[in-house]
Amino acid sequence: MFATLSLSDHNISITTLAIHQSSGAGGNPTTPPFWLAIPFVVLLLMIATGPVFFANFWHKHYPKAAILLATFVMAYYCIVLENKIKPIEAAAEYVQFMALITALYVATGGIAIQVNARATPLANIGLLFMGALLANLIGTTGASMLFIRPYLGLNKTRIKAYHIIFFIFIVSNIGGALTPIGDPPLFLGFLKGVPFKWTVIHHILPWLAAILMLLSIFYFFDRNNKVALDCRVYPGTLSITGSKNLIWLTMAIGAVFLDPTIFAWLPTIDYHGHSISFVRELIMLTIAALAYHTTNRQILQSNGFSFTPLNEVCLIFIGIFGTMIPALELIGKFAASEMGKSLITPNTLYWGTGLFSSVLDNAPTYLNFVAASMAAQGANIELIANVQAYAAGGIYPDSVIGLKAISLASVFFGAMTYIGNGPNFMVKSIAEQAGISMPAFGHYIFRFSMPILLPVLFIVWLIFLAP
Repeated sequence: MFATLSLSDHNISITTLAIHQSSGAGGNPTTPPFWLAIPFVVLLLMIATGPVFFANFWHKHYPKAAILLATFVMAYYCIVLENKIKPIEAAAEYVQFMALITALYVATGGIAIQVNARATPLANIGLLFMGALLANLIGTTGASMLFIRPYLGLNKTRIKAYHIIFFIFIVSNIGGALTPIGDPPLFLGFLKGVPFKWTVIHHILPWLAAILMLLSIFYFFDRNNKVALDCRVYPGTLSITGSKNLIWLTMAIGAVFLDPTIFAWLPTIDYHGHSISFVRELIMLTIAALAYHTTNRQILQSNGFSFTPLNEVCLIFIGIFGTMIPALELIGKFAASEMGKSLITPNTLYWGTGLFSSVLDNAPTYLNFVAASMAAQGANIELIANVQAYAAGGIYPDSVIGLKAISLASVFFGAMTYIGNGPNFMVKSIAEQAGISMPAFGHYIFRFSMPILLPVLFIVWLIFLAP
């Protein structure tokens, strides 16, 4: 077994990823058959088509479908493959994901940011850019939860689906590419030995190019919004109420770093050589409870706060976390194979990482591609000195541009689907709770992601990565 660190796309969690074929308790191979990835594909198809073709059935029964598909995959691992470790890891990562999402959702629900300005294209661009910058300090999830409500409030008289789509593109994903705090794959790289400042040095120009292109496209969308603009005079100020919840928000972000890999003294649950974090999760859930019970009820009401979006994310991602286990294992095995290594170039690293990060957990995808690209040149991702040399360049050919391709793709392509990154689905649910008709899964991809986002990602590749 080749042991590595894995970081959940939706939360920071340290697990062991079996890249090579391992053996179960009874000595049987635990590499899953290819057909075991079918439940994940089925779930994706149901998420894509359910709200459009059988909406009533989907909204009533999607929790059962998600739980049943996840249960089938996890039961196959435990009973047939005799591998209980992967299901336990997936369950632990799910709890960690939900703990962070819950803490951030509840804490930000008690913060009311009022933008006292007219809802113009330029005002929206300013708010989106501010959210993108802040995503590098509090993560894309924190920035999304903090800014989505004032963004909705600013545009309440002229809100359209495209407003939410561009928010997902810019704030919930691409914005967090400048620091390891911004998105979990980058934090994983930092833990492995990539210098903290590496991301801002190598990502700043692609980040700025992608943000500016998307904001420019957004401007033309918003300028052509035919709803009459509010002609009242506004002071052009921004005010914050519920500022004590900023303390809860800061504590939740700080708790992210309470990881046994960083602080070895933290108690963990040891399971077959795997250290499962629980202190951080208890702290986050405690923060959520305290934030909810200490928040001014009027602020919650003004924000339209309810637990419905959180409940929907909780149920959908049970299915996603449970069914994507074999898909990730199969990708990891191929990335480490001789055939996989032979295909490694900066171009394939960018598009390969991007493709899988669109629908799978982008942190283990990042890990698999970095491990494979390093191994192809005789470097070991488990050795910090090797990772530092790989990030610095000069020893391993094309190492800097290869790592740059993986890093950018793992963050940028998360915006291609609703499930590409944790904040995406949460933002969608909050918007729908506010009465906004959001495009279905497939509609999101074919109307917005492919014609708008994909060309931007192509230009980024062409300018900064292509030979």
